[in-house]
Amino acid sequence: MAVRLGFIGTGGMAGAHMKNLQTFDDVEFTAMCDIVEGKAAERAKKYGGTPYTDFSEMFDKEELDAVYICTPPFAHGEQERIACENGIPMFIEKPIAVRLEQAIIINDYVQRSGVITSVGYHWRYGGDAQKAKEILSGEKILGALGYWMGGMPGVHWWRVRAESGGQHVEQTTHIFDICRYLVGSDAKTVHGVAARGSMTDIPDYDVDDISMVNIEFKNGAVANIASACAMEGFGRVHLEVFCRGLVIQIGGGSTVNRKGQTEELKGQGFDRDRVFIDAVKKGDSKKILSPYSDALETFKITMAASKSFETGKAVDL
Repeated sequence: MAVRLGFIGTGGMAGAHMKNLQTFDDVEFTAMCDIVEGKAAERAKKYGGTPYTDFSEMFDKEELDAVYICTPPFAHGEQERIACENGIPMFIEKPIAVRLEQAIIINDYVQRSGVITSVGYHWRYGGDAQKAKEILSGEKILGALGYWMGGMPGVHWWRVRAESGGQHVEQTTHIFDICRYLVGSDAKTVHGVAARGSMTDIPDYDVDDISMVNIEFKNGAVANIASACAMEGFGRVHLEVFCRGLVIQIGGGSTVNRKGQTEELKGQGFDRDRVFIDAVKKGDSKKILSPYSDALETFKITMAASKSFETGKAVDL
C-alpha cells in the first residue's frame, strides 16, 4: 500500500524531496499546498495530487499518511499542530522555527501526540558522517571548527532576521547539527559575536554579515563555528573534528587524517526520505537520525547564539 503524502510548501527544498520520492514505488503524492497557487498547481501537475493554498483545507479534505513541511522558518507552527492532532507523521525541513518559544510549543505537540517526526538534517545520513561517527566512537574528542561562508541566498525572507533568524540559524544550522552529532553531546554554554555593515546596499537586509560562535559541550569538547554571507567567489562549508593524532573533515571533500596521513572518508550512507517513509510504514522511528526533539537541541544553540550577539554575554543552556 502506498504512503499518501501531502506537501506544505512546494519550493526548492520540497522539489528536491519530490524528485527523490517519485522514484519510490510505495509513495503517492496526494496533496500539494503553497500560498502561491501557481506553484502548488505546477507541482500537482508534475507529480500528482490536489493543489491547495490553505493547509487547513488540505488536512480537512485529504486522508494523509504523512506530510512534508517545507516552509520558511517563520511559517512554522499551526501546520505542525494540526498534523499532531490528526496523528500524521511529519518530515520537517530545517530550521524548525525562528523563535525558541515556537519550537518548544511544537515539540510539546509532538511529544503529546507521539507522531513520528524527522527533520531535514541530511548531513547526518551521509556515508562520510556515518564513517566519522564510527571512527570517533573510540576517541576522546577535543573540539571542532566549522564554517558556512559564502554569498547571500536570493530569496527575500532570508535577509530579514525576523523571518530567517539570520545565516547561523538558517544555513549554518547544518554545521551546528553535524557538530553536535559527531561530538556526541549537547551544548552547555554558547557565546557569539557578529558584525555587519558591508551589505547596506541590499534592501531590507538586517542580518549579520559574519558571525563566530563558541560552544562548550557537556562532555568537555569545544567548538567554534563561523558564518558569512558577504563573500563573492569564495566558499567554505565544512566541519573539522579534532582528537589527539586525528582530524576528520566533513564536507568540502571529506577526509580523515591520522598522524599526518590523509585519506578520503567513505562509508555507507542512508537516504533520509527512504528512512522516513519506512518509519511511517512500520510505525517505528528508530532509524530516523534527527527526530524533532533532537533537532530542538541544535536550534537551542543557534538561538543562544542570537541572544549572545545581542547581549555580548555567554548563554548557559
